[in-house]
Amino acid sequence: MAQSIFMAGILIGGLVLGDLSDRFGRKPILTCSYLLLAASGSGAAFSPTLPIYTVFRFLCGCGISGITLSTTILSVEWVSTRMRAIKSISLGYFYTSGQFILPGLAYAIPQWRWLQLTVSIPFFAFSLLSWWLPESIRWMILSGRSSKALKTFRQVAAFNGKKEEGEKLSLEEIKLNLQKEITLAKAKHSIADLFRTPILRRVTVCLSLAWFSTGFAYYSLAMGVEEFGVNLYVLQLIFGGVDVPAKFITMVSISYLGRHTTEAIALLLAGGCILSLIFVPSDLLTLRTVLAVFGKGCLSSSFSCLFLYTSELYPTVIRQTGMGINNLWTRVGSMTAPLVKITGELKPFIPNLIFGTIALLGGSAALFLPETLNQPLPETAEDLENWSLQAKEPKQEPEAENASQRIPLQPCELGLGPN
Repeated sequence: MAQSIFMAGILIGGLVLGDLSDRFGRKPILTCSYLLLAASGSGAAFSPTLPIYTVFRFLCGCGISGITLSTTILSVEWVSTRMRAIKSISLGYFYTSGQFILPGLAYAIPQWRWLQLTVSIPFFAFSLLSWWLPESIRWMILSGRSSKALKTFRQVAAFNGKKEEGEKLSLEEIKLNLQKEITLAKAKHSIADLFRTPILRRVTVCLSLAWFSTGFAYYSLAMGVEEFGVNLYVLQLIFGGVDVPAKFITMVSISYLGRHTTEAIALLLAGGCILSLIFVPSDLLTLRTVLAVFGKGCLSSSFSCLFLYTSELYPTVIRQTGMGINNLWTRVGSMTAPLVKITGELKPFIPNLIFGTIALLGGSAALFLPETLNQPLPETAEDLENWSLQAKEPKQEPEAENASQRIPLQPCELGLGPN
């Protein structure tokens, strides 16, 4: 029950904090999420009753969701196009490091209250460190904070040893170069914008299925660790260890094969591994463990790819909202997985059949997404449309009049028609 409520907190946090981040900025939401996780985690350690404990765990889930979303978006919006894949996977390795550290802490600190407190206290320090992070330049410009954006530009230029180039930047130059983006940002945006144009509808539906199937299948393996006959602490280390090569292969794959190909392959392989467990006898524990670990590695690759891929597909003004909604589907999958496990009481093969089939569907949906390899972050829905058209007709150049048009997310509110 506590685990399900924790997942519900991550789900609600993705919805609420994703929208607040688009409204008030990535940095303040990140700082508040650190504080929320530190306070609620510490509170859970001293909870006198189960209801109070579950409330704190719900708030922990909200905090984790805000941290994950804001960290991913800030990383993507601050890093150059050619470095986005490396940056995204590098962050994933820190998650893997946490998977290595946790079994050791749990073994050394068997009392759950002290373990809970130990992993919560550091987030107070992280909330202070987050004040040194710069806010997203894209968000500041699109939110009408151009003067602050210029100041941040110059600070970053000085930090990178290019102070003279930074001093040459002017407010007028920034506004001139980003006039279109500033105009689009004047409209009010909501979850409905994720479905306003055909390309955004396709992206949202396909990504939602990919996120759902990844979370759904991932927790099917995570909850079935006792079925493999391996020590819990050892298996947790193995599950963490498989992330090291999985993330490296993902980084190479998304950099050369592309995002949608990598995502599709990862989910299709994971689905195949889970379905294979149906045909492996229960007494072949080693083979079942190998299949589960390989499947978990594929799903870890899927997560790594999805965080980068999703942030690259949505326009800036709704990027955090899009991340929040898709993160919601992951949590729906993780909350649904325990219910599917119950069907094993009818027939033992039913859970793996459902988990594997959904993973295959998610991998198939990824094939319908536009490729973002070596593409700049989109500012409008038309940017996504152009990528899709270029993929279908790579040798054709868009007409000049079409290239000059932009599809606003809410044309009626902007008061703009076609050029």
